[in-house]
Amino acid sequence: MHVNYWDELKGDRMGRAGLYMTGALAVVALGASWLAPHDPWAYVAPPLSPPSWSHPLGTNEVGQDILSELIYGTRTTLLVAVSSALFSSLLSLLLGLAAGLFRGKVERVVLRLVDVMLVVPVLLVALLTAAYLRPGIPGLVVLFSLLFWPPGARIVWSQVLSLKQQGHLTAARHFGAGTWYLVRRHLVPELYPLLAVNFIQVVRRAVFMEAGLAFLGIFDPSIKTWGLMLHYARDFVFTGAWKWWLLPPAAAVSFTIISFALLGYALESALDPRLRRHVHAGN
Repeated sequence: MHVNYWDELKGDRMGRAGLYMTGALAVVALGASWLAPHDPWAYVAPPLSPPSWSHPLGTNEVGQDILSELIYGTRTTLLVAVSSALFSSLLSLLLGLAAGLFRGKVERVVLRLVDVMLVVPVLLVALLTAAYLRPGIPGLVVLFSLLFWPPGARIVWSQVLSLKQQGHLTAARHFGAGTWYLVRRHLVPELYPLLAVNFIQVVRRAVFMEAGLAFLGIFDPSIKTWGLMLHYARDFVFTGAWKWWLLPPAAAVSFTIISFALLGYALESALDPRLRRHVHAGN
């Protein structure tokens, strides 16, 4: 039975909440230049000014508007997370398809590489690499993409092996369909839902990882990001500034992770008939 995953997502309360929340984040990220009341790099008021009408979240230690920093940080976080998820999912798709289609040496090499990558401590590698290279946005995207692809590749590989045994693919091969035709017309469309779930999981991991690295000060200081706001605000927790400087970016990170978690849960429910029946019964 064909399942309309978009309708399933909209029909789930958690899915709708996730869509609204991620939609709001996308609007803020895309409209940061118009929504920010001030240039986030400009010195617009005395340092550590408390919230006011002109500066709703006050200013930081050098007099920059915190609300404007927060808005521009949304763009940075989503750019890093979504780009990392896109490239990571593409790597997962290509390597998983190669392992599932060609078997033999290709399969052994890909699966051994996946096994090695899965036991590598991702956080430690990211910390050491970022501390040495001090990457900006492109560097973080490359780093996260190379670290996050193995789980998705294993899922794609196992699903390709299962799909190859299905009747419609067997019939297509008997009628002379080539490998690339099967990939383009049958395998990739069947993998879209799984790739979507994997994409959302990588986004969540990338948001957390980017914020964590920036919080530790391992990031380009010229870029506005929530993690760097937390990093600098930490040094002023003894003042009242932490209330309007530390809490907003922490809440923004939590909001982003929760919004994508809700989307991921709703998609998983749509993929699993048992979960789907449970969700509809609950709604």
